[in-house]
Amino acid sequence: MFRASYKVPGGKLIKVQVAVAEGKITHVQFTGDFFLHPEDSLAKIESALIGSDVDVNKLTATIQSSLTENSVQMIGCSAEDFAHVIAKAVREFVD
Repeated sequence: MFRASYKVPGGKLIKVQVAVAEGKITHVQFTGDFFLHPEDSLAKIESALIGSDVDVNKLTATIQSSLTENSVQMIGCSAEDFAHVIAKAVREFVD
């Protein structure tokens, strides 16, 4: 399990726990002081990421798609910020 945190400039703190096998996400859980509306949408985003490649652009697209499909509003952070913290967690382990 990889872990990382990311403080969005002028925004919120995002923490992640992520497991990867053969370059694909097998588990992901976000915590932090960010806000999503509706609040129960976080589980939908996490579920959408299972099986995704650990590539910032692909992760961002998957997260953005989940946000759009579920009419989710992010406050103080973006899909790119969530993708960044996943990539950071995996990169810190590999480096």
